[in-house]
Amino acid sequence: MTAPPTAARAATRAPETLARCRALVRPALTEAVGRLHPWTAEMAAYTFGWCEVGGAPATAPGGKGVRQALAVLGAEAAGADGRAGVPAAVAVELVHAFSLLHDDIMDGDATRRRRPAVWKAYGTGPAVLAGDALFALAVDVLATAPQGPGALRLLSAALADLVRGQAEDLLFTARPRTGPRRVTPEEYRTMAEGKTGALLGCAAALGAALGGAPEAAVTALDRAGRHLGVAFQLVDDVLGLWGDPDVTGKPVGGDLREGKKTFPVLVALGSPAARDLSALLGSPGHIEEAAELIDRAGGRAAALAGARAHTAAARALLADAPLAAGAADELRRLLDHLVDREL
Repeated sequence: MTAPPTAARAATRAPETLARCRALVRPALTEAVGRLHPWTAEMAAYTFGWCEVGGAPATAPGGKGVRQALAVLGAEAAGADGRAGVPAAVAVELVHAFSLLHDDIMDGDATRRRRPAVWKAYGTGPAVLAGDALFALAVDVLATAPQGPGALRLLSAALADLVRGQAEDLLFTARPRTGPRRVTPEEYRTMAEGKTGALLGCAAALGAALGGAPEAAVTALDRAGRHLGVAFQLVDDVLGLWGDPDVTGKPVGGDLREGKKTFPVLVALGSPAARDLSALLGSPGHIEEAAELIDRAGGRAAALAGARAHTAAARALLADAPLAAGAADELRRLLDHLVDREL
């Protein structure tokens, strides 16, 4: 599928934005991690791809730095130098890493970014401890930043939503696939806004707040980031079922094998194909057949349509907010780059 012009421009320029923001934030992030106990600092460095088990330097794949970029661009959108958003970027990146460490334990995921997850590499107890250390460090980073009390309130609100979203995600696994207690697509969207969107919105809002933005701009960036989170999750669900493993790093149909109730699955389970699909989902040997049925039942189309709708909502918020033009353009390009992976 040929990418639309907007997506093509985003694909060219957004990676440069991500790299620029990572380079700006990395020294402060490294300094913060260096303040931890040596053992938890090593596990944190392993999480970020900076070292191997035992501390030997490494250049393993890390995250894209999306939250870091949102914080820096949030500050720039307020008319400030991007460095004003660095404490926000560090704090949110630390919280994101903390959430991944604990998520992998809760979900039993043995790998993260094509390496053993921290709990597999170091043990469950040490991984929990490392996550706790990262969370405490994030609070300290923000508490000592300008406008610290207000910034901490933004972070605590996002954390409450993140925990609520994670709780719902865990509870979804115990609910039936069909019947009145089944998980609905709307419930899934609400969960995704908390689990994924809350921290994305917080990153942009925190950067803007530290950059001196008015409350209207801070609120708009938070809401835009939440829409981005839902759109990103919906596209991720599509890639998890039908994406190229060489690109995604995940086996085709991995989500189905693990029994995850992703958005396309929930849409299909609410269709006339629900009974047939439920039977297939209970048979590990019918993954490809189940994926085809989900597609025919409208699961893929509904997920991509939802991603487009949330992307449009985020763009509308950015267009209406009092933001510096250049940074607002970069935010839009970044949004398109993250969501147009499959649109």
